[in-house]
Amino acid sequence: MCTTPTRILLVDDHAILRNGLADMLRREQSVEVVGATASAAEALDTLEREYVDVVLTDLRMPDMSGNQLTAQVRKRFPGVKVGVLTTYHSDEDVFQATKSGAMAYILKSATVEDILEAIHNMRCGGTWFPSRISKQLMQRLSRTELSAREMEVLRLAATGLRNREIGLELGISENTVRNHMVNLMDKMGTTYRAEAIAMGIRQGIVRLNDEDE
Repeated sequence: MCTTPTRILLVDDHAILRNGLADMLRREQSVEVVGATASAAEALDTLEREYVDVVLTDLRMPDMSGNQLTAQVRKRFPGVKVGVLTTYHSDEDVFQATKSGAMAYILKSATVEDILEAIHNMRCGGTWFPSRISKQLMQRLSRTELSAREMEVLRLAATGLRNREIGLELGISENTVRNHMVNLMDKMGTTYRAEAIAMGIRQGIVRLNDEDE
């Protein structure tokens, strides 16, 4: 049984969100906030020095993504459970987080009660995914995954580049770009280029900007 307070580490580059959540959780007897860091590097340093049960990490940070941090923690500190706390929830965001080893996917709109439930579930070896997120993950897993090159082609197409321009950007022929486009549209179940781009944006494969959380 997980009866002692769960020792948690918060990782978020936004000070207001990070400190606000830390203050709220410090009022709870069932958890102990070991630290609240602004970067992945700080988090890894803290894990070297402190015993931590659960890490809650943002997805987008300046030095390392939350998914990269999750993979690092799972590799270097296998006893530590990691959950994502984010505002982003596209199919691809959810898929990549779980692929990296996240055991919970918590939206920043969640209640403190939900966050605590997720923390304790992870501490005791379980997972925590709201029904909406679970449904997205199942839908994403049911689709054929695009190759790295196909995703590059789709992302460049979304910027408005034509096949010839994409080929020059990637160092491949225009015909090869065309073949990649045909293949990715087939995998996505789309008929037109614009439809594939729109679906890529909706699913989180393509991003229109690089804004942080």
